[in-house]
Amino acid sequence: MADRTAEADALLPLPAATLHILLALAGDDRHGYGIIQDVALRTGGELKLSAGTLYRSIQRMLEQGLIVEVRERPAPELDDERRRYYRITADGLTAAKEEARRHAQLVRMARAKGVVPGKA
Repeated sequence: MADRTAEADALLPLPAATLHILLALAGDDRHGYGIIQDVALRTGGELKLSAGTLYRSIQRMLEQGLIVEVRERPAPELDDERRRYYRITADGLTAAKEEARRHAQLVRMARAKGVVPGKA
């Protein structure tokens, strides 16, 4: 795990779109539009990924080994054959965890300075 964490640390900080895509894929395999919908729903509509941002991010994440394209597909009546489905990898999950840890540390520091309400 130490090697995997060092590799993840080399990618930090993750671009916001990358972290949101990893979070969308942390629970289920999804196609591009499903990722866009998940991000919009999870952020209450505050973040709406454009198709361009999504697919540029996906290409980079595939190259970095954070996600893979999967061959398994839903039943044909539930699917569109043009869709590509993506899955988070172990490295992607590690990177997401490390980025979340980094954000949590930042929030703790902001609380200590009174910038964010709550206990320090």
